[in-house]
Amino acid sequence: MRKELQHEIVKRLERDYQFKRKSDQGWYQKGKCPECGERELYTNASEPVALKCGRENNCGAVIYIRDIYRDLFESYSDRIKTTDAEPHAAADAYLRESRGFALTRLRGLYTQERHYDQELRIGTATVRFALPNGSWWERFIDRPERFGKQKAKFAPGKDRAGEWWQLPDSAKAPKQLWLSEGIFDAYALELNGIAARALMSCNNYPEIALKRLRAECEASDANLPQLVFALDDDKAGRGYALRWVRRARTEGWAATAAIIPRQGRDKVDWNDAHQRGTLTAKDRESYLYEGALLCAETPTQKARLIYKRTERASFHFEHGNSMYWASFNDAAYKEAKEKLAEGDSDLSDEELRDEALKRSFSVSEFANFNPTALYFQSNRMTDESWYYFRISFPHGGQPVKDTFTAGQIATASEFKKRAYGVARGAQFSGTTPQLDRVMKEMLFNIKEVETINFIGYTREHGCYVFGDVAVKDGVIYKRNDEDYFDIGKLSIKSLNESMGLALNLKREDYRSDWLSMIWACYGVKGMVSLAFWFGTLFAEQIRAKQQSLPFLEMSGEPGTGKSTLIDFLWKLVGRTGHEGTDPTKSTLAGRMRTFTQSANLPVVLIESDRGKEDDNKQKRFDWDEIKPLYNGHVGRAIGLKNSGTDTYDPPFRGSILIEQNAAVSASNAVMERIVHMTFDKTLHSAANKAIAEQLSAIDVASVSGFALMAAQRERDVMKIITENTNDYSNQLMALADMKNGRLAKNHAQIMAFVDALRLVVPMTDAQYSETHSALIGMALERQVAINADHPHVQTFWELFDYVHGDSEGSTLNHHRDEKLIAISLVELEARLSKAGSRLPCDMTELKRLLRTSQVRKFVDNTAVNSRINNATKKCWVFRREA
Repeated sequence: MRKELQHEIVKRLERDYQFKRKSDQGWYQKGKCPECGERELYTNASEPVALKCGRENNCGAVIYIRDIYRDLFESYSDRIKTTDAEPHAAADAYLRESRGFALTRLRGLYTQERHYDQELRIGTATVRFALPNGSWWERFIDRPERFGKQKAKFAPGKDRAGEWWQLPDSAKAPKQLWLSEGIFDAYALELNGIAARALMSCNNYPEIALKRLRAECEASDANLPQLVFALDDDKAGRGYALRWVRRARTEGWAATAAIIPRQGRDKVDWNDAHQRGTLTAKDRESYLYEGALLCAETPTQKARLIYKRTERASFHFEHGNSMYWASFNDAAYKEAKEKLAEGDSDLSDEELRDEALKRSFSVSEFANFNPTALYFQSNRMTDESWYYFRISFPHGGQPVKDTFTAGQIATASEFKKRAYGVARGAQFSGTTPQLDRVMKEMLFNIKEVETINFIGYTREHGCYVFGDVAVKDGVIYKRNDEDYFDIGKLSIKSLNESMGLALNLKREDYRSDWLSMIWACYGVKGMVSLAFWFGTLFAEQIRAKQQSLPFLEMSGEPGTGKSTLIDFLWKLVGRTGHEGTDPTKSTLAGRMRTFTQSANLPVVLIESDRGKEDDNKQKRFDWDEIKPLYNGHVGRAIGLKNSGTDTYDPPFRGSILIEQNAAVSASNAVMERIVHMTFDKTLHSAANKAIAEQLSAIDVASVSGFALMAAQRERDVMKIITENTNDYSNQLMALADMKNGRLAKNHAQIMAFVDALRLVVPMTDAQYSETHSALIGMALERQVAINADHPHVQTFWELFDYVHGDSEGSTLNHHRDEKLIAISLVELEARLSKAGSRLPCDMTELKRLLRTSQVRKFVDNTAVNSRINNATKKCWVFRREA
């Protein structure tokens, strides 16, 4: 280990684990174990490779330095510069520090090279090895996670099939030859005294190399070595290991497999085992045993292998994706052994034992499927939990994955019913004691996956969870085969299945010409809508820093293209077939679920106010209900299903976009939270109609990459929004006509969204300037609008003044206080009818609107002792204007 690296690791260990050094022994001791909390952690001071907890029985944690300080094992070419004397300095450091290799036998077999990704526009140093037939393989050594799944590369166009890589000084005809997947695995085995070759891929059978080896053995009269296919413990590795063992045996080779069984989802390869010191003779015996189990031809053969190693009288095991129960009869074994010894003296002791075992074993199938408990998941807010299982079948069909509750795995009858319900044709005939034995082993120390009950951004984990794709710290992750995201130490999944997002990861499929189409059809209003939609992708982060996020309203007469625009904006985040939710057609509980089922995504409220003046039965939505959403609160708690008094008050994590024909009319508190736009047909033309049709025809796969590109730029976007919002707010407040700070902040936030949007889309300077100017105008217009009454309220007061006048002898104002006006709406309606006029809208709508009266402030709807006839009247009370 380089002194610089060792010094940095030691400094961090002292800081993070409070180690105390025993200078005379060269050990760091008394560190605080992160697993058990006791001060029993220790490590080697000069070569700190792993931290170990001294409480072997109660904890025994092992923490590898590479896992906790990954940044020290990245960007080798940035930290270590090559020189004429050391042209491969960074590659040398990578092999020593990241791979744990002594380089003596590798010298001259590799070079340090460069790889540049034209699409991602990033590069890395590589360590390159020559392969047969003029091919080569290179490993990226500078933050390879930046390149997604591609962390290595083969020489393009070169055929390497049928060959292997080997050390020049490796044994030519060993007794046993291990065949691993990669060069690092093969070298790790060689360093531990095991002759090895690298196949370079699990699907490469070394046909040519084996023919060459056979010829060499025959020429030197040497015995053929036993082939050990030492591939990775994953689906592909196990499948090809079994396939190649069978093929090698048919070709006359003695062949078996060796497998390092994975611990949970953590796969350990041969290089890892070398660094962890787990390639001893005893370890290798265990790995060969696992390989022998894989290669067992029959259930009985597999059962005998297990018994020989464990000597358990009864046990369960899996073979060919079916579950079996094996029982050993000791009396039958002794009897069979005696009879065999008397009848055939030619058998060796080992053969005698094997034959006796065959006759004394009872093996029976108790499940025609293989259940595998993958992990434990829970919803802590509802106190529900499940075990997530994968069910595989012998016929090789697609495995079924579903949940089992604790009750369903506690008894054989419930397990049988649940298996029938989730997997077609699954039959379980085991007993509850057998099931208990299976679950005891399967569920011990099972992995737990964190869950969220919504789709989108989870602030607690700093991660976007979009259906099959997740984004964290600018890196894209795909959902694994077990239906959750493995993101470093974070394992997470969403329990929400009501919102499907289909995001296309192929950057080459993305098209950006849609921006010019939106500009042509909608102008600045389209750009403001897009900026708001873009800003919503950071709603949680914005509220965390700025405490609020505005609502956006898109109103206007039918046919102005609002729905077409909304449909397209949904495609940008991978959603189709959904425009929005009509709040008048859902219950309060339903709306609450809508508001809480997503994060950093918009909730679109459509057509809640249709303006049907003649429909008295039209259900209205109270816009005051959404007021708490502005600050991220739903404002409605629900009781939890437990014996206590616990409640759950879920936050609002998204944004609100209101799309309807009539403009919203609500209290000032709500109106101040809305950024309003009125859509019209100004830009409508035959040419733009054709463009709008092209925009509608764009499929989601061509534009859904927008959401991923935005999420990847999270840090840069938030920097712009955080820095620019306050400046724009101050600029707006400096305008003579701008008085409302909340309005200024709302419009300033969207102006900042426009700035950040330029990181993702090709917005021109002219489009940018016009959009900013439009937002300033919208802020000023909104300031005027919130000071004015709704048109129906204005008409109401005009009619009142017309039939009432302002004389002291008036017969419409019942209030005795001269500063107040008390009106009986029934009387006013009758007076208007007598005068040949009528109220501006139906009575139900009018009562709702009068509460928003500004010029004459609404006070109360109450009983008043009339100054006119001294009787009690139910009146609407207002304050006279100043």
